[in-house]
Amino acid sequence: MKTEKKLAGSRNAIAAGVSLSLLEMIGNGASAKAQGPAASNTEKQTVSQKKFYCNIKALSSAERASHKQLTDKLMALRKDTVESEKGYEFQYSPKDVSLVQLAEWVAAEGKCCPFFDFHIDLEREGSLLCLRLTGAEGVKAFIRAEFPMGTK
Repeated sequence: MKTEKKLAGSRNAIAAGVSLSLLEMIGNGASAKAQGPAASNTEKQTVSQKKFYCNIKALSSAERASHKQLTDKLMALRKDTVESEKGYEFQYSPKDVSLVQLAEWVAAEGKCCPFFDFHIDLEREGSLLCLRLTGAEGVKAFIRAEFPMGTK
């Protein structure tokens, strides 16, 4: 029983540490954007609605290629997609996708699509890893347009 409690405490500590690291990475990216010059229309690609745009210059070409590869992997390995009132949740087995991979994806996606709200959850005693994308009204249509929903 004590071993189980220690293991659960360790998982919570790891999740908290990853969450703090994520917040720092995203915060640093947001600070750099706020300090930099305003992006011109050529730096923004309007997709779906005017308030949802992808800053295509936020990632270098190498970062963009790596991010696309990780995005493709995450979409292919998801076990289920759950629609919520404010967005979508992509569910994974931690055997297929790691918490670190989701954190890396969120850090990169947050740079080019700052309008998303990201949520990473480790649930069901560590047997389910979830990535939830939410945001302002209308973001669900953007998510459906950008991420293949398929039959999963």
